[in-house]
Amino acid sequence: MEEVTALNQRFSVIKDSHKVSGMTCASCAVNLESYLNHVKGVRQVAVNYPNQSVALEYDSGIVSIETLQQKALGIGYTILIGEAKEAQKAFKEIEEKRLDSLKSKLIISAIFSIPVFIMAMFFMGQIPYENWIMMMLSVPALFWSGSEFFVIAWNKLKHFSANMDTLVALSTGTAFVFSVFNTVYPQYFLSRGVSPHVYYESAVIIVTLILLGRFLEEKAKSKTSSAIKKLMDLKPKQVIVIRNGEEKTISFDEILKGELIILKPGDKVSVDGIVKKGKSFIDESMISGEPIPVSKTKGDKVFAGTINQKGSLRIIANKVGNETLLSQIIQLVEQAQASKPAIQKLVDKIAGIFVPIVIGIAILTFFIWYMIGPEPSFTYALLTLITVLIIACPCALGLATPTALMVGIGKGAQQGILIKDAQSLETAFKIDTLILDKTGTITEGKPKVTELVWAEGARVGELKQILLAIESQSEHPIAEAIVQHLKKEDTPIIHTDSFESITGMGAKSSFQQTTFMAGNERLMLVNDIDIPSELSQKAAALKLAAQTVIYFSAKNKVEGVIAVADQVKESSHSAIEQIQQMGIEIYMLTGDNEQTASAIASQVGIENFRANVMPADKGNFVKQLQEDGKTVAMVGDGINDSHALAQSDVGIAMGSGTDIAMESAGITLIHSNLKQIAKAIKLSKATMRTIRQNLFWAFIYNAIAIPIAAGVLYPFNEFLLNPMIAGAAMSLSSTSVLINSLRLRKRSIL
Repeated sequence: MEEVTALNQRFSVIKDSHKVSGMTCASCAVNLESYLNHVKGVRQVAVNYPNQSVALEYDSGIVSIETLQQKALGIGYTILIGEAKEAQKAFKEIEEKRLDSLKSKLIISAIFSIPVFIMAMFFMGQIPYENWIMMMLSVPALFWSGSEFFVIAWNKLKHFSANMDTLVALSTGTAFVFSVFNTVYPQYFLSRGVSPHVYYESAVIIVTLILLGRFLEEKAKSKTSSAIKKLMDLKPKQVIVIRNGEEKTISFDEILKGELIILKPGDKVSVDGIVKKGKSFIDESMISGEPIPVSKTKGDKVFAGTINQKGSLRIIANKVGNETLLSQIIQLVEQAQASKPAIQKLVDKIAGIFVPIVIGIAILTFFIWYMIGPEPSFTYALLTLITVLIIACPCALGLATPTALMVGIGKGAQQGILIKDAQSLETAFKIDTLILDKTGTITEGKPKVTELVWAEGARVGELKQILLAIESQSEHPIAEAIVQHLKKEDTPIIHTDSFESITGMGAKSSFQQTTFMAGNERLMLVNDIDIPSELSQKAAALKLAAQTVIYFSAKNKVEGVIAVADQVKESSHSAIEQIQQMGIEIYMLTGDNEQTASAIASQVGIENFRANVMPADKGNFVKQLQEDGKTVAMVGDGINDSHALAQSDVGIAMGSGTDIAMESAGITLIHSNLKQIAKAIKLSKATMRTIRQNLFWAFIYNAIAIPIAAGVLYPFNEFLLNPMIAGAAMSLSSTSVLINSLRLRKRSIL
């Protein structure tokens, strides 16, 4: 009986993930996670704020997903359930509406806040009924544009928690209520010898500034899923299959195992399968990262997401849907993104302690002044309570991190370093291990002719024309590199008498009754073509240097050898040396063979490298280093790098790479120059130093200002801080943070 119960429990445990809307800060993720973890039947909850998702493990026999959805809704968050596609669509619509709403609220807040700020700062006492005008202008800015702060603060209060929204709601709400009282009934304080100041400008400007930061954050967050979307776009919407002896166009989702699929030139491969008929070249850079398309003939494997070139193929589907290599890459990227810890911003962590302390100090101050203060004790008690809440406004605290990040990100953009998310900038200075992809990162990413060596006495001018004529008729990517090289040398174009492509070896042609061949060494050996010793030695040296060698013969003798290679970028060696001098260990990973990997690594000064590495292996290697306690940055440019880029602590994409690589990475180097990596690390250090300085001064300000606002100096010199001065001090603290952040623009990161 116990075994049956255990079995039932095993099959009733559900693990799944859902999108979540309504999270506005990192502490929201913590609150939701903590709240759901206490629901009976829930085994584990992992909320990912950057990814806006929740991973759940629960016993469906005790609690349903609908119940969990209702629980989350009760504290202000919406868990989207149902079919994955429908839930994703609904989430996208909600986020788009939220972004539009934030934009509208920001615009309205700015429109109404600016006149209030100008009146309070420059025309105080000069405009009739100015307090009434400012009050009317403040209402839409505070209670329509800033309504979210009050709603969230109330939801937090119901569950005995607090965050930045609580501070914003308390300080702006208190300032507004106090100002309204002084506007409607100024005689109360005037009759007691106290000037009835108003603080409308403080309330509305705080709301506007925080809405601006939230809008920019939401806008960046809306792009986080585009890497997955672009990977999914590699799947064709429709494919041509042969059913019952007839060609039929069907949806990608309808493909069956064992089905015969027709691939036309330019088609995306829809399944993992085996070539049954035809020959072509397939661009497999999304798997291997290598730029040269691979020849495919009968019996060769093909993979979903790769792209057919000029030929036609018929393939048998071995793996379809979620079984394909492309689907596995998508799953790995999703898992890597979800496994990243939510950005626990220091400000949100401290707010949970800071808010109750400030409220406690304000209440304590009120009662102390009311109980033992001089007459009118209630007036003094109320003024000190208001002053404490106003001076403890979180503006400086709230601006400390985002302003430094905004300046740092802007400075990075000027240097050709695009930073997609704050987490990458916050983490980059901690990097101790750097992984570099080879193709397109260390090297240029496309084959080029590096050397063309002719036999002694060869008629070079005539031979170049014939070589150009042969390679112009070939579909091979190396042939294209040779054509481009010869065209740059202004080689005239002629037409040969015949052309024959020899699969896997090269091509044969005739001109004026002479046979010419261009291809690999095997082609020469099969046709008993003589290779002069000097050319043979040269070819051997080129191969050792990891270059592809093409032999060109006339009649039965090799007249020249052409070396083709993916060349190392000029800046790679010096950039790698600079990074190593910073104490960072470097690894090179590539899908290329051992010989090529060794040659490139040696050329740029890298000791640690791995060859024949598949996409999943790259991600696993990153994970292995992380488990060893390393802070890992991954630099890549291809789809095959996307898993590793997402898995790493800091993903860095080359600007010349694929959109998917750039979306999976947190940093993009526009100029595809490895020297930018050192700059990005230095920028991270400078930005984090500025953030720490900002937070230090924000806290020092509060540590000094709050006790003074509470009246700690009154027993010694009868000094009591005026709320107006408190408002000015609050503004000054914010200004100091902004000025310190702007200093970052002048920091050198060269």
